[in-house]
Amino acid sequence: MSSAVLLATLLRQVYSQWRQHSVEGVSSWLFIGQLVASTGFLIYSWLVDNWVFVFTNAALLVTAVVGQLIYRRNRREQHEHSSSRSQPS
Repeated sequence: MSSAVLLATLLRQVYSQWRQHSVEGVSSWLFIGQLVASTGFLIYSWLVDNWVFVFTNAALLVTAVVGQLIYRRNRREQHEHSSSRSQPS
């Protein structure tokens, strides 16, 4: 249940970022830390043959990758938007 709550929370964050096209209040380090932690937990779960946690940590890892990609897209869009506004017309 705890993993499901964590996954739901992270999915909601990623969805909000995707929908709002914003990086406000979100750090790239959130997804980098999640990526590293999920990779470690995934490897450990695989080594101890705990397939429930292999699946859960794989899902969390995918969420981290998608979150990081959306974060980078949003930063690029905001940078392009601010650059286009600052150029003289």
